[in-house]
Amino acid sequence: MLHLRLIVPHGQTDIALDVLRAQPGVTHIVLLRDAAIAPPGDVVDAAVAREAVDEVVAALCALDLDRVGGITLETIDTVLSDAADRAELAAPGDGADAMVWEELLAKTGEESKPSVTFQSFLTLACVLASVGVVTNSAVTIVGAMIVGPEFGPLAAIAVGLVRRRTDLLRRAGVALGVGFPLAMLVTAGVTVLAGLAGLFDRDTVLAAHQVEFVYQVGPYSLIVALLAGAAGMLAMTSAKSAALVGVFVSVTTVPAAGYAVVAAVVGEWDRCVGSLVQLVVNMLGIVLAAAVVLLISRRRAGHDRPLRV
Repeated sequence: MLHLRLIVPHGQTDIALDVLRAQPGVTHIVLLRDAAIAPPGDVVDAAVAREAVDEVVAALCALDLDRVGGITLETIDTVLSDAADRAELAAPGDGADAMVWEELLAKTGEESKPSVTFQSFLTLACVLASVGVVTNSAVTIVGAMIVGPEFGPLAAIAVGLVRRRTDLLRRAGVALGVGFPLAMLVTAGVTVLAGLAGLFDRDTVLAAHQVEFVYQVGPYSLIVALLAGAAGMLAMTSAKSAALVGVFVSVTTVPAAGYAVVAAVVGEWDRCVGSLVQLVVNMLGIVLAAAVVLLISRRRAGHDRPLRV
C-alpha cells in the first residue's frame, strides 16, 4: 500500500474526503484541521491500495489539489491492519501489476536529470569498461554494466514518448547526449595515459577474446536489448526495483562506449564502429521495448489522464 497525504485548502476538505470515502481501496483516513502552514489548509492522510492509487490521484487532481494544495505519495513497507487488508481485496486488480503513473514520472524524471552524480557514475562505468577491455576481463565488463546509470534516461525517453512529454524527452536527451560523449572523452584520456605508461598495447586489445561480444553486433544484440528494456520497465512500474540489477547486466551500452574508445585509441576503427553500432542498437531496443510495455499498461488501465512532472 501507499501512504497518501493531502494539503487541502479550506472549503475543499469535505469534497476531498468524499473522494477518498468513495474509493474502496482507501482506508486509514485521518483529518487534521488547520495543520498545514505552507500552503495553509487541512491535512488529510490515508492508506491507499496500490491498484487504486492512479484513480484516486486522478480524482484529486480534478479538484486542482495538485496546484492549490499538495499531494504526496510514499510506499508503506509494512501494514498490520484488517482494514488495510480489506481495502486491498476491494480494490480492482492486483497490486503487483498496478502502475502508478505519478510515481513513474517522478522516478524517471529524477533519474534522467543530467546531474554531476549521473555524469560521475557514467564516466566511472565507461572507464571501468575500458579496463575490462584491455585486461580481457568479462567480469569487469559486467561490473561496468551494473555501475552504468543510463537506464534511467532511456526509461524517461520511453515515458516521454508514450505520454508526449517534450520536457521529459529533452531532459533525458541532454543527459545521454552530453553524458556519453563526455564520459567517452575522459575514458579516452585515461586510455591514452595507460598506453603511454605501457599498461597495454594494440596486441593486448586484439587478443581480448572474452569481450568480443561488446562490438559484435547481430540479431541477438537487438533481442537482448528488447528483453532488457521490457524487463526494466516492468521492474519500474511494478515496484520490483531489484530486478533492475539483472537488466543492467544484460545490456552492453556502457561497455560498448568503453570499447569504442579503446579501439579508437589503438586504431582499430572496425571494432570502434561496431561498438558504436552496438551502443545505438541497445539504446533504441531498450526505449522501444519500454515504450511498448507502457502502452500495454496504459491500455489495460483504461484511461489516459494527462500527467505532470
